[in-house]
Amino acid sequence: MADVLTPRSPLQSWRERFAQLAPSVDITEEPFTTMTTLWVDPSGPGGAAAAKVLGVDLPVTPCTYATHSDSAVIWVGPEEWLVTSASASPVAQEHELRSAVVAHGGSATDVSGQRTTLRLRGPHTLDILTKGCSLDLHPQVYTLGSAAQTALGEAGVILMAMDGTGTDYRILVRSSFARYLADWLLDAAAEYTDTP
Repeated sequence: MADVLTPRSPLQSWRERFAQLAPSVDITEEPFTTMTTLWVDPSGPGGAAAAKVLGVDLPVTPCTYATHSDSAVIWVGPEEWLVTSASASPVAQEHELRSAVVAHGGSATDVSGQRTTLRLRGPHTLDILTKGCSLDLHPQVYTLGSAAQTALGEAGVILMAMDGTGTDYRILVRSSFARYLADWLLDAAAEYTDTP
């Protein structure tokens, strides 16, 4: 009988610690998100083919993302996007995108194992983030649909605004920095919890 490897989230042991936070701070991990790096010319036939597969046009404005169903297409650079999905299989997503763009000089690579995703919600979300992020995160500036590569604490992340009120963010962090960032977030949130 062959050995079977069970996937393990880098923050599996942090779930209880996150759950102990007050209702004013909600940190959860969204593990095992499928992620594919996509390179293609958005104005050419490859961009149109990728958009057809994704169900949404590739965002061409820097520091933005577009969504369709449970997927997000995050602009990370000229002709480069990070495509995330909560339900697509990594192999299927990579294959579909690669098949759509390869004939047009594009490529797609599964990078699901590189990062994990944290969700930070609640009325003190901005208070926590501004302790370690130099971006102007005011909801009038960093609106729903904003996504930027930045530093949080000292970890490189992609920070996505999930609403227009500054109370809901998705944080994509490299797996090797996930534990550091989880500890940093817990420390930054400590003053907003019910326990002393």
